[in-house]
This record gives sequence, C-alpha cells and structure tokens, in this order.
Amino acid sequence: MVGKESVGSKIFDLFNILLMLLLCVVMLYPFLHVIAVSLSSSEPILRGDITIFPKGFNVGGYKYILQDPFLYSGYAHSIIYALGSTLFMLTFTSLMAYPLTIPDFMAKKFLSIFLIITMFFSGGLIPSYLLARSLHLLDTYWIMIIPGCVSAFNVFLFRSFYQSIPSDLRESAVIDGANEVQILTKIYLSLSKPLLATFALFGIVGSWNGWFEALVYLQDENKYPLQLILRKYLFSISFDSGTGTEVMQAMMAQMNVNPKNIQMAIVVIAMFPIMVIYPFLQKYFVKGVMIGAVKG
Repeated sequence: MVGKESVGSKIFDLFNILLMLLLCVVMLYPFLHVIAVSLSSSEPILRGDITIFPKGFNVGGYKYILQDPFLYSGYAHSIIYALGSTLFMLTFTSLMAYPLTIPDFMAKKFLSIFLIITMFFSGGLIPSYLLARSLHLLDTYWIMIIPGCVSAFNVFLFRSFYQSIPSDLRESAVIDGANEVQILTKIYLSLSKPLLATFALFGIVGSWNGWFEALVYLQDENKYPLQLILRKYLFSISFDSGTGTEVMQAMMAQMNVNPKNIQMAIVVIAMFPIMVIYPFLQKYFVKGVMIGAVKG
C-alpha cells in the first residue's frame, strides 16, 4: 500500500516543476525571439519592441537569403561535412574502443596510456595547420571530415558501453567461429543503438555548428559550410559597422526589409535541420547520455 506523500515531498515536487518551467522559458525565449524578429516589420525592430511574437509580417529577410546561391552550396557542404565526419567518428571510434575491451589484447595498456596523454596535451593550432598543409589537406573536403574523427574521451565512453555487454556473447561467437569484425558488427554494434544514436547526434550538431575550422583551413568560398555564410551575414550587415547604415537604407528602400530580418532569418534556416533530426533520435538520447555514469 502506497502511503501519502509528505509535505516536504510535495514542496520538493513543486519546486522541481517550477524550476523546469523556468528553464523552459529561459531556453525557449531566445529561439522564439529570433523567429519573431525574422518575421517582423522594420519599424518595430528599430524601436526594439519585439519579444516572442512578431509585429507586422515581413518575409523579406527570407526572400533575400534564398536569392543567395552561396546559401545552397553552404547547406550542401554542411550536410557533407556533418554526415562524413560523423560516419568517420562512429566507425573509427568503434574500431578503437573494441580492442580495449578484450582482456588478452597485448597493446591494451599502451593504447590506453596513449589516449590519456592526448586528453591533456595537444599540438595546438599552428602545428595542426602545418600538419594539414604537409598532408595536402588544406582547402579540401577532407580537412573538414578527417581531423577529430577519433577522440580519446569518446573512445573511453564507447569502451565503457562495450564492457557492459556480457562477455559470454563474445565467447559464444568465438566458439561458433566468428572473427573479430563479425563480433563487433553483429553483436556489439547491434546492441549499441543508443550509443551510436547519441554520438551521431552529438557529431552532427557539433559539425553543423562548427565554423572555426572552415575559417582556418578553407580558402575557397565555394567550399564554405553554412555557418560561414551565417557569419558573413552577421558581421557584414551590422548596425555598428560603417557600411551597415548604407546597407540598411538600401534594403529598406528596395525590399522594405531590415538587416535584422536577414540576420535572424538565416539563423532560423541554419537551425532548421537540427530541429528536424532531433525528434528521430530522442528515444535513444536518454539512454545514451547515461553512458559511463555508473560503470567507468
């Protein structure tokens, strides 16, 4: 028989509900504000009257953005970089983590120490740039995909998850004549859907939002990802810059659009793919974020 909740328990539940509502408001307000500004008329934007609801209705910012051919190339390149880097990350991290779960693997200790060292020491930006140049990766698609595909932190999390899988499954597969590749693909990876989905989401979001690597390693504007196109609009169309006022006046005269409409419109366009992907991976996300929380 379930007893009645104490007063302290009810107060605690009420506090949690209020805290969650506050966090929802804090997280949703910037998102709704961006959408509202992107759809509002110029005059309310200039007065700073926009909160979470658009005032007036103006899609001129979206029309202006959709006329830019670099938007579509940036979208295509961001998809290529996000999918490519995520696929490489999942593949090579799995291949690196699996041998570390085998008790009699000879190089297990050496590889573990090597990975731990890389978590604390790195060459830095200039050596990384020189290495990419010596490998002829500068200004290529591969420079946005290959670097960072193996992270020591991710390897240890993958290893922790693999260790939670009963070793009897591997032993049975070995007795049945399965090789290590078959064991990894048909047993470990098939039982690791929450792990793979969670890190796929992390990888896609991280690559989609990344811009610094493209700024450093890419010179060809035709290979820019979407985030550099977004950066161009955010910095080149600004109220604070000397040309910002001229650009604003020209656009307001020709298209009845405010620079803030354009800036916020491309922010919404950049966020859209992640908002579409997340619901499909949400069911695995809760399980995946608990990886390594109990067993390390």
